[in-house]
Amino acid sequence: MYLKLKDGDTIAAISTPPGEGGISVIRVSGRDAFAVADKAFVGKNRLSETPSHTAHFGKVVDSGGRFVDEVVAVTFGAPNSYTCEDVVEISCHGGYLVTQKVLQLMVSSGARPADPGEFTKRAFLNGRLDLSQAEAVGDLIHSQSEAAYRSSIRQLSGDLSREIKAVRDELLNLASLLELELDFSEEDVEFANRKALDERLVGAIAIVDRLLASYEVGKVYREGVRVTIAGKPNAGKSSLLNALLGEDRAIVSSTPGTTRDTISESVSIDGVLFRLTDTAGLRETTDSIEEEGVRRAEREAEESDVVLLIVDYQEKYYNGTDPLYERLARVCEGAGIRLVRVWNKIDLYPAEAPRNPEDGHVFYVSALNGDGIDFLKKGLCKVVLKETIAESSVVVTNSRHRDALSRSHRSLGLALETLRSGKSGEFVALDLRAGLNALGEITGEITTEDVLNNIFSKFCIGK
Repeated sequence: MYLKLKDGDTIAAISTPPGEGGISVIRVSGRDAFAVADKAFVGKNRLSETPSHTAHFGKVVDSGGRFVDEVVAVTFGAPNSYTCEDVVEISCHGGYLVTQKVLQLMVSSGARPADPGEFTKRAFLNGRLDLSQAEAVGDLIHSQSEAAYRSSIRQLSGDLSREIKAVRDELLNLASLLELELDFSEEDVEFANRKALDERLVGAIAIVDRLLASYEVGKVYREGVRVTIAGKPNAGKSSLLNALLGEDRAIVSSTPGTTRDTISESVSIDGVLFRLTDTAGLRETTDSIEEEGVRRAEREAEESDVVLLIVDYQEKYYNGTDPLYERLARVCEGAGIRLVRVWNKIDLYPAEAPRNPEDGHVFYVSALNGDGIDFLKKGLCKVVLKETIAESSVVVTNSRHRDALSRSHRSLGLALETLRSGKSGEFVALDLRAGLNALGEITGEITTEDVLNNIFSKFCIGK
């Protein structure tokens, strides 16, 4: 069920980032939004008397009539606003002090400071957005790559919601037929053909399966990929970081042990955000500072999605095992981290250095002159995106959605198992309802106040 918004107070907040800029926007929403704004806004007309979706130049004054700032106020009459309530958005000059003064005037005029995400929460409670669309608003604000932006836009436009609704409608129809049979149990009437029911249930499970399978790619889109660059001193780790970034971010020196702490930067490759961390060289050392750097390098590797093991190409002549490489491989294997070997400095061996193969787990590069770097970038995307998702496909990016889909999948699997065992339809309907409810949690048709508070508390104030 949807939770209903209580008929209550008017809220206000700054909806633009803090700092200096051309303008700042203060948003006021609620039953008394126009009355609150009218107490401080002086223009040609009172805002409460103006048409919806119109902009009005004027000034903001304090309770004593003293001038505060020139502003433009835009009015949005309910229900045709972001929150489906009366809304006023006041654009003042961008600056911390003047923005705070305008906000304080809205509060002293009868509004209260908004909680984090409260405007979007009201949009959800008033039916303008479902819960998955509301979450997409937060994702869109925080998106740092083209892939994250695209997936957020698709979710905000309702693609995931429509997919979930289609499955829920199908399951609801099946559950209703089975429950209807219970009302005629004495007449032994069968409203749901068991073979057709099996086929339709299998089809619904297949859709849930596909959405679940998309989460691995969706997580990459939403959160990016943590990549640790590891290797021995002077293998070219810092040079590789600079080459991937396309700028001189890390200090490069022929002196071993130059990098003693981690250096992190982000880069977008084919729309995917990669968070790259250059680490101290892996070697046995008696230098306490360098030793701490090695420990941090190993810790970074353990917390990564991908480890790039950089090896000087001259080591190809060494046929023995290396305990440092073996230890790193064990760490990656134990934690399910992808280990990618990168042979560097191939520019020193132009006659014999091999070309990059297609297996995606070994690459040959020259961080110095950039040879093989583009191939490595494409290979990184292939490593983390094991499957290609069509542009039109719905991608699940949210762990809450993934968990709900998993629970729905388990319940629907039990329903299918119960159906095929020949048990009474009431037992099948029970599992179907559980699967339905889990899917309803994604769009917010089934939710609680605690869940909503947890979701919207992660939003910024003003949104």
